[in-house]
Amino acid sequence: MLVPVILSGGSGTRLWPVSRSAYPKPFMRMTDGESLLDKTLDRALRLADDGRVLTVTGRDYYFLSRDAFAAHAGADLDRLPFLLEPAGRNTAPAIVLAALYTIEHIGADATLLVLPADHLIRDVAAFERDVRVAQQLAADGWLVTFGIPPQQAETGFGYIRMGTPISQRTRMQGGAREIAAFVEKPDRAKAEAYLASGEYVWNSGMFCFRADKLLAAAAETCPDVLAAARTCYASATAHGSPVEFARDAFMAMPDISIDYAIMERAKRGAVVPATFDWSDIGSWKAISELESSDRPDANGNRVVGSAVVIESRNCYIQGDKRMVAAVGVTDLVIVDTGDAVLVADRERAQEVKQVVEHLRDTGHTAARFHQTVHRPWGSFTVLEDAADCKVKRLTVKPGQVLSLQKHHRRSEHWTVVQGTAKVRIGDKEFLLERNQSAYIPMEALHRLENPTDADIHLIEVQCGDYFGEDDIVRVEDVYGRT
Repeated sequence: MLVPVILSGGSGTRLWPVSRSAYPKPFMRMTDGESLLDKTLDRALRLADDGRVLTVTGRDYYFLSRDAFAAHAGADLDRLPFLLEPAGRNTAPAIVLAALYTIEHIGADATLLVLPADHLIRDVAAFERDVRVAQQLAADGWLVTFGIPPQQAETGFGYIRMGTPISQRTRMQGGAREIAAFVEKPDRAKAEAYLASGEYVWNSGMFCFRADKLLAAAAETCPDVLAAARTCYASATAHGSPVEFARDAFMAMPDISIDYAIMERAKRGAVVPATFDWSDIGSWKAISELESSDRPDANGNRVVGSAVVIESRNCYIQGDKRMVAAVGVTDLVIVDTGDAVLVADRERAQEVKQVVEHLRDTGHTAARFHQTVHRPWGSFTVLEDAADCKVKRLTVKPGQVLSLQKHHRRSEHWTVVQGTAKVRIGDKEFLLERNQSAYIPMEALHRLENPTDADIHLIEVQCGDYFGEDDIVRVEDVYGRT
């Protein structure tokens, strides 16, 4: 039985300002309106033998992911279990925990297909054919990865040196070869030599193996990872969905990739050279080269959104709601999200992560949050953020409820602009209709609920001397947040 495992995490810092740690790359929408996570789930469901797809993600992304899955045509949430990580801990712990879950709930002989949530594959039919090749190899006990035949001398990817062709008892061989070695990201000269040799492929980060064979290999190559993962798995608060792990037990697992921990030292490692197209969407330059729905103009410019381009060449421009104008520029990436603007040389787009590092070091919220911030109950958009007040527009989904909370350093005013809200302030509970307001004093316990079957919209005005999210003291929360 084939069980796809989606790994969904990371902050995608090279794709700032669209990708941010609170809303990272898997949730980015392509020009067709689908996110990378949507596309990954679609590929997974097409291959899952009984409709079960396991997702390993951060706890902060659970509600975003669940809502995305719920909106996917044909998805059955009861067959889409989640393992929730309290923090990032690399791929080896995530995949070993997924294998332990699969053995408990499905069977030791189930085959895992590990798929990062932020890859783009357009030729799904070719992908499925290659997966079936890998599945047959996995049935024979191989630990399989997919290698991408290089299209150019790329220094930003790790490589795999392919070894001896594998003689299969089945008819579907697919060019599979033993793994001779994993190779770190090379310099330009080595990358050109790898390309010329034809013996190297890019490491895609996708894998296929039986759950029991993976754990057997882990027992030989990284017994410390396996032992820590078993302890962590035993700490789970529930073995249904979602599965949450005790933070201390989770953080005790070694921070190591599956490549280093297992694949590089496994006795039976195989690579299937991909016949499908692939991109890890690793930079704005990569995005600019993928936008097939927005053909370049006569000067090589690509535009997503509204823009005026005058005497400019080879630029990628992506706007949100505002008009972007470019005059007399060449080889630039320009991305406007409404609250932030990126202007970068196309050839230096990988360095955008340095912007995020600077924002984090200086404590700027733009490293983590967009102007619109998603919450389990809905979302809020910051309309004004000044020293003496903060103004938000809140959208609360039907049947959802904010936490029972209070603030030490600010008071709040709520005004309903659409719908009917159920409000608690102190010991009083009442309904708030359109064009009605409520005042929440500092230190007062309060909660907002949507008891209707339609979204409600409110304007929240905060007054005080500090408006950080860490001034939220949650007393009760149906979503388990602290």
